[in-house]
Amino acid sequence: MSDAQQITLLVDGEETKVTTGTTGAELFFERRDVVVARVNGELKDLDQPLPEDAAVEAVTIDSPDGLNVLRHSTAHVMAQAVQQLRPDAKLGIGPYITDGFYFDFDVAEPFTPEDLRQLEKMMQKIINQNQKFVRRVVSEDEAREAMKDEPYKLELLGKKNNAAEAGEGVNVEVGAGDITIYDNVDRKSGDSIWCDLCRGPHLPNTKLISNAFALTRSSAAYWLGNQNNQQLQRIYGTAWPTKDALKAYQERIAEAERRDHRKLGAELDLFSFPDELGSGLPVFHPKGGIIRKAMEDYSRQRHVDAGYDFVYTPHITKGHLYEVSGHLDWYKEGMFPAMHIDAELNEDGTVRKPGQDYYLKPMNCPMHNLIFRSRGRSYRELPLRLFEFGSVYRYEKSGVVHGLTRVRGMTQDDAHIYCTREQMKDELTTTLNFVLGLLKDYGLDDFYLELSTKNEDKFVGDDATWDEATRTLAEVAEASGLELIPDPGGAAFYGPKISVQTKDALGRTWQMSTIQLDFNLPERFELEFQAADGTRQRPVMIHRALFGSVERFMGVLTEHYAGAFPAWLAPVQVVGIPVAEAFNDYMFDVVDQLKAAGIRAEVDISSDRFPKKIRTASKDKIPFVLIAGGDDAEAGAVSFRFRDGSQDNGVPVAEAVQRIVDAVRNRTS
Repeated sequence: MSDAQQITLLVDGEETKVTTGTTGAELFFERRDVVVARVNGELKDLDQPLPEDAAVEAVTIDSPDGLNVLRHSTAHVMAQAVQQLRPDAKLGIGPYITDGFYFDFDVAEPFTPEDLRQLEKMMQKIINQNQKFVRRVVSEDEAREAMKDEPYKLELLGKKNNAAEAGEGVNVEVGAGDITIYDNVDRKSGDSIWCDLCRGPHLPNTKLISNAFALTRSSAAYWLGNQNNQQLQRIYGTAWPTKDALKAYQERIAEAERRDHRKLGAELDLFSFPDELGSGLPVFHPKGGIIRKAMEDYSRQRHVDAGYDFVYTPHITKGHLYEVSGHLDWYKEGMFPAMHIDAELNEDGTVRKPGQDYYLKPMNCPMHNLIFRSRGRSYRELPLRLFEFGSVYRYEKSGVVHGLTRVRGMTQDDAHIYCTREQMKDELTTTLNFVLGLLKDYGLDDFYLELSTKNEDKFVGDDATWDEATRTLAEVAEASGLELIPDPGGAAFYGPKISVQTKDALGRTWQMSTIQLDFNLPERFELEFQAADGTRQRPVMIHRALFGSVERFMGVLTEHYAGAFPAWLAPVQVVGIPVAEAFNDYMFDVVDQLKAAGIRAEVDISSDRFPKKIRTASKDKIPFVLIAGGDDAEAGAVSFRFRDGSQDNGVPVAEAVQRIVDAVRNRTS
């Protein structure tokens, strides 16, 4: 074979010579787990010829990119099955998503659970046929001819030049480069059985999907995510490389459902969401109030120790404040509508004194700026750290409101730090360490950081200022030693931010604390301090929320602990259960000692039988259950029963009280 018939590739970092026209499938023939190839940084179908001097990497089915390809291919198989079940169904979009996929359809009737079960069986038949996914490049006219009976696909073809901005999932179908259609091809006859407009790539064949998939639910969804568009029916599903991986995922989902804070909130009588109040406006019951107070009290004390000053601001303000801050220009859609008040009218109805627009506050920072500006400030006062548990109100659309984790009325543990440019890096470092330490105290300790940078279409200030702020935040984040993930364009309009991402007990990621560096609001509010040389200078402003919101943080903790809060947060820390009524007084004496030591304790003297009382304490997730019978009373002791069912008998009362006090004080249980 001559050199002219060969090309050189860099395959997984090693130089390799292959025949001209070699495909990814031929290159990785012996690796059955390779489903696509990354060629010069782009994912390509395995049946595509490899260009000379290309850098080629194998992408396995269990890698993040491989999983996305598996799930997108499974979405195609599902759509094929839907059009077999309902020939009149019109295709929407079918992208992969985290842990799964969905596909939208325009159908006469919503899908039922029975439909989903039938579709799974039809999908398995398609998979077992080992159909091939075959890519073909087409002109726009050819694409329109192929999709002539699919009105939504025809609409997508008109959006190919601005796919990234056209709506959710559009860039999976069309976008930069060639227009492509993927055919599901019968392996025996070579006929195309079904096709879809799609950018790909896809698996080589349906057999690779195996039986490790499931359809999970259906719901209504607006075309392209726009509520002004046609409402379609969406089917969600999931797919994994193996049946065991699917089963593990389903077990995680089942555990997440058991931990759902809305369910636990009702079962444990912590909080509720009355319809009479409106969407996204929770109320906290006495037990939930205890947890919330314990969280807030501990946070307050830590802030006092860290040198913060407490301030309080109103819930409502004149609209002009948010004109100055820029929120009415950049954030108005997230604010509740204005209340127009204080207008005075003449008898004939003409306006004698015009009214003013007042708004429920969505942010505390403009009010904190007014506090800073209320008098002259000296460099000797800086850094000035203002802290508030401030209630704010944001108009979240009803479709995204979710329990405590997405609400319309919330309380932020909000701080704004004013410092000099020379102080800002040290202050940012101190703030980040403070945030991480406090989150660890609440039982969260698996973190990474995200750096959100300027949105080119939504910012105030100049590029040089943004560059300095972004560079400083990046240096602080990198110095922490935590993984730093970029979030291009994710910043608020006034400055870049670091967000602390934490994983809960199920490995799910939640955004917790945010730290934002802001040179712009001090400028807009004309904030000044007198420097050491007598000049007037602008402070740097650091925005910092630790919980994000108290409500959301409590929702996250409820799911993290599955309702079994550590003893220092638990609404009832100890329940005393006498074995018989004769020992009630003895148990009350023990509980009184605990209460005197600041422990939240009570005695169960209900008419339930002893085993039922034990089960009730377990269901209520009480950290410590103390049991007393005849032997205990005689010995001046109690028996401990813990949440895991283990027991420690004959513990002297004084020792038992001290154990519980130490566990609560040290947050060790």
